[in-house]
Amino acid sequence: MPDQELNITGAPLTLQQVCGIAREHVRVRLDDQALASIQTARSVVDDAAEGVDPIYGINTGFGSLSRHRIEPDQTAEIQRNLLRSHAAGVGEPLDAEVVRAMQALLLTSLARGHSGVRTDVLAMLASVLNHDVVPIVPSRGSVGASGDLAPLAHAGLLLIGEGEAMVGDKGPMPASEALQLTGLSPISLAAKEGLALINGTHMMAAILALSCADIIKILDAAEIAAAMSLDASRGSAGPYDARIQEIRCQPGQMAVAERLRNLLNGSTILTSHADDDPRVQDPYCLRCAPQVLGAAIDTLDHVQKIVQYEMGAVTDNPLIFADEREILSGGNFHGMPLAIAADIARVALCHVGGIAERRVFWLLSGHDAENPVPAYLSPVPGLHSGLMIAQYTAAALCNELQTIASPASVGNVSTSAGIEDYNSMGATACHLLRQSVEHVRAIIAIELLVAAEGIEHQRPLQSGQGVERAHEQIRALVPPLTADRPPGLDIATISGLIAKGLSV
Repeated sequence: MPDQELNITGAPLTLQQVCGIAREHVRVRLDDQALASIQTARSVVDDAAEGVDPIYGINTGFGSLSRHRIEPDQTAEIQRNLLRSHAAGVGEPLDAEVVRAMQALLLTSLARGHSGVRTDVLAMLASVLNHDVVPIVPSRGSVGASGDLAPLAHAGLLLIGEGEAMVGDKGPMPASEALQLTGLSPISLAAKEGLALINGTHMMAAILALSCADIIKILDAAEIAAAMSLDASRGSAGPYDARIQEIRCQPGQMAVAERLRNLLNGSTILTSHADDDPRVQDPYCLRCAPQVLGAAIDTLDHVQKIVQYEMGAVTDNPLIFADEREILSGGNFHGMPLAIAADIARVALCHVGGIAERRVFWLLSGHDAENPVPAYLSPVPGLHSGLMIAQYTAAALCNELQTIASPASVGNVSTSAGIEDYNSMGATACHLLRQSVEHVRAIIAIELLVAAEGIEHQRPLQSGQGVERAHEQIRALVPPLTADRPPGLDIATISGLIAKGLSV
């Protein structure tokens, strides 16, 4: 995939394309037709910059300073000053993949021809992506309105040869050295270009896009883990009957139940206890898996739609409409759609992780006389503690998920002397979502570790074909438990498998 090249036309990127650029270093090139529309829009800005009418961000100051007029010979200076003054971020740097995704989304937004930048700016963005020059961007500082100002300003400094950057795994180093190392030269900004580089939702959208791509794989693994846990617990698949789901009418529930039935198809574990099992019903964590996981999936599908909309958006201000030769000031930079999406995604992930932890607890408890598994799946209970503490880790992660699920978007703090009086706090929501994704992946890894061990105690019986294929992939990396060993490495290994995609 790194040898491929993605043509940037201004069309919305897909999650796969964003991940390709961010994580696999797919190269980008600018489409000729897109460049033509960009040049047309630029001519509108050039005319406005020379005019006498005040146009926000072109011949005025910014935010609450918008009443201050800027002379034509100062338009380049104010754009450079804008990047410098707004680069006020703090905290640990964003991961390189987030910065690359952010740059990719910025590039495609500018390519839509409504931001009024010169083609030189897009060419420079494409070049730093293709040379893997990644600016050092402090992660905190955005309030999620007027765009991700501070993070995008730190990223924008690279284009003018300022700030710090990495080149691949080399650095950090001064941005000027990074550009020189790759044969690139800094550019000078013209009217509106500094504002166009920072006045968008690109960091929030980048984190959400990468998170959604990860969540898709986590949900696949969560369904596999639920099915494996059912057989490892000698539970009943009766509650997954299609007729039960159909009269509830919830699409996610129906889809999850169908997937579970398919994963368990052919299980001899199920048939071994179907006729003489004295248990009337399983605990909710097994019986209600379609209802809980399905509800989360429906919610996360909505989140993905919001992200897909944003990946086709222009979130700059003001906006250029070249056909009418008009410049309109609005509020597309406001991150509320992304903020709410990230908030509800964290709530949904709480339930994906929470019900998985309950299945881990149930399987390790060893109090079900109908299931021949030892307490904590220990090889020798008492002498060996088995996977006892893996459940503690899952419980700790669940508690943290619950803590960081509190919505960030409801906590407004006013900025810019009250002109920017209702901010989204979407950046906070997205940073917390990235943590949630990592935690839920680890919880599902713990469930797969425990459930795979539980399946060993059902032998010579076999689980469903889909479950057995997943079990084989896990066993190729993590051997059965024959004596106590640190589970941390096993959990990390299975987490890595989930991140790559556990396919059956």
